Amino acid sequence: MTDDTPLFNNNEEQALSEFTEKAYLDYSMYVILDRALPHVGDGLKPVQRRIIYAMSELGLSSASKHKKSARTVGDVLGKFHPHGDSACYEAMVLMAQPFSYRYPLIDGQGNWGAPDDPKSFAAMRYTEARLARIAKMLLQELGQGTVDWELNFDGTMQEPTVLPSRLPHVLLNGTTGIAVGMATDIPPHNLRELVNACIHLLEKPKSSVEDLMQHIAGPDYPTEAEIISSAEDLEKIYNTGNGSVRMRAVYNVEDGSIVIHALPHQVSGARVMEQIAQQMTAKKLPMVEDLRDESDHEQPVRFVIVPRSNRIDVESLMGHLFATTDLERTYRVNLNVIGVNGRPAVKNLLTMLKEWLHFRLDTVRRRLEWRLEKVEKRLHILDALLIAYLNIDEVIAIIRENDEPKPVLIKRFTLSDIQAEAILELKLRHLARLEEMKIRGEQADLEKERDSLQKTLGSERRMKSLVKKELLEDAETYGDDRRSPIIARDAAQAMDASALIPNEPVTVVLSEKGWVRAAKGHEVDPETLNYKSGDSFQDSVHGRSNQSAMFLDSTGRVYSVSAHGLPSARSLGEPLSGRVKSPDGATFVGVMMGDDESRFVMATSSGYGFVAQLGNMTSRQKAGKAIISVPKGSEVLMPARINNPETDLVVALGSDGKLLAFPVTELPELNKGKGNKILAIPKSTSAKSQVSLQAVRVMGPINFLKIVSGKRHTTLRFKDVQEYISQRGLRGHSLPRGFQKVAQLIVE
Repeated sequence: MTDDTPLFNNNEEQALSEFTEKAYLDYSMYVILDRALPHVGDGLKPVQRRIIYAMSELGLSSASKHKKSARTVGDVLGKFHPHGDSACYEAMVLMAQPFSYRYPLIDGQGNWGAPDDPKSFAAMRYTEARLARIAKMLLQELGQGTVDWELNFDGTMQEPTVLPSRLPHVLLNGTTGIAVGMATDIPPHNLRELVNACIHLLEKPKSSVEDLMQHIAGPDYPTEAEIISSAEDLEKIYNTGNGSVRMRAVYNVEDGSIVIHALPHQVSGARVMEQIAQQMTAKKLPMVEDLRDESDHEQPVRFVIVPRSNRIDVESLMGHLFATTDLERTYRVNLNVIGVNGRPAVKNLLTMLKEWLHFRLDTVRRRLEWRLEKVEKRLHILDALLIAYLNIDEVIAIIRENDEPKPVLIKRFTLSDIQAEAILELKLRHLARLEEMKIRGEQADLEKERDSLQKTLGSERRMKSLVKKELLEDAETYGDDRRSPIIARDAAQAMDASALIPNEPVTVVLSEKGWVRAAKGHEVDPETLNYKSGDSFQDSVHGRSNQSAMFLDSTGRVYSVSAHGLPSARSLGEPLSGRVKSPDGATFVGVMMGDDESRFVMATSSGYGFVAQLGNMTSRQKAGKAIISVPKGSEVLMPARINNPETDLVVALGSDGKLLAFPVTELPELNKGKGNKILAIPKSTSAKSQVSLQAVRVMGPINFLKIVSGKRHTTLRFKDVQEYISQRGLRGHSLPRGFQKVAQLIVE
């Protein structure tokens, strides 16, 4: 061999891009046509078809004894489907689960899974199976020349390319599958409704989808849960072949408790219970007191939800659960099947049923032609047998006298080769006179059947009538009432977050360093709580757990934080700066709570302030909302709550020991700004002697005003404060001797 001799001879060169493209397309078509998509004729994927056929070959009819599933799977893998045994067994299990298939094709014994966990079935060596009664409609015409056959994977035997389904099984049980670049999601339907639609289409071929929907209201799942999709949505599905179906659990109220007794298709009851329990644990269902699973053998689905009181709106509660759990579920619909032309396509309801009826009519025609051929062959033989009986002596003589009697018989009686062979195979016992009468009777019956077959095959109307008759027979045999009621409803909406938070009394505590926490109830004394080293009590407020706590900082901004999410007062709390975004260097002054109509007096040490409504201070932004303007050199004072605007007094304390009281109504109500003058502040040339507004409080007729100065304190009743009442914006009156430097002003 020289250096110029090529290493490989007769090799074919091909561009890598062309090779990979062809290889991928070949693989794609294999997955689409031979694995993932059902055929419009029998509604089965190849693995399902092979399982059903293998079981029929094993004699596992609905009247036979059950056999181990491993026997069936072994036959399927060894003869027709050389793939994984687990995938094959799972396909078999699916066809046996009454909660997965609307009309199960396999009757199983043993553990075949449960609605809570469909994949909890036992291994195939433990379970037994046989074909269900309805599977007969797929197989009973199989040996009657109705379908084409092909070699199996190793070429040793034949298998049907499609089963001669007597019903539109493609829509009966539906299917799901994922191919390469396409998928299918066909929902199950009611047998009687499908039959009625097919008969309508046979009688009126020009019908529309809307006409067919007079018979097929929508899908019919194995569960009794409601289909709540609107008529328009269902019509869109059947017109386009695409869309979605929404299902909702069914419940009723028994003795004040909510009892759920039907779940959507393929929804796990255990999963639903877990979802509801998680919300209860997270305190997101304050209106629910208890949750129980009372399911048993007689009632497979019975979940009891106990409301906290009979004032709870059951519809709102269930609407929230529908929106936040699997009690309401949406199912994708994609009517993608392999058509009679062997090509995959998304078809609408009209096209799907037309193609199936075309397949069915063709199947029936082939069955009748096969039978007609059998009848004619038998009549042909009967003609010969009759000739033999009428000329029995001559026939016997020919047979006795000739070494090769067949050609002599053919020539003497003008017979075909088949007829002569039939005469020669006659047994002596059949030469009795009675046999002639049987032949003539059989001949008459077969001639009558032949004429009937020829008439049916020659008339399209007769063919359609026969298909219609058989559809009605099967509907009578296998049909049942609709399980999934169709009741159009709006999609469920979850409750507002505030409605789901428990409405309990809480005390929100703010420390000087800006740490915040919440204690249950209003009895807690915030000053006795533990604080971090170097920190101490700043402010507290009473409210409800479903309200927001509003924090005022030293820049005049207000921040809204849900009280429900604050840490427990048993801990040291957490820094408020982690929940809000306040300006650098800002500190938190006070906290407010109440409903949106609650009002507070906002003020700065410059002597100005106003009344603000809590609802106007709310902001969803972490950066809060600017409420009160803070003049240079001034500080924001702690806000004061107004309980009764008609009787409450504003009590303002100057740093020089002067006290001023005036009615709350004299202060303007503003959304934001600087406000009006509360207390007159005299001008001073010295910073040390500068007077400022030290504190603002609001008190009513039932309150007491406690004034603390060092270790001394005095308490003023509402009538005692009357002597300090003056016009808003004045200097006020001096407090008694010894209280010129007030440390605290407390309203009790």
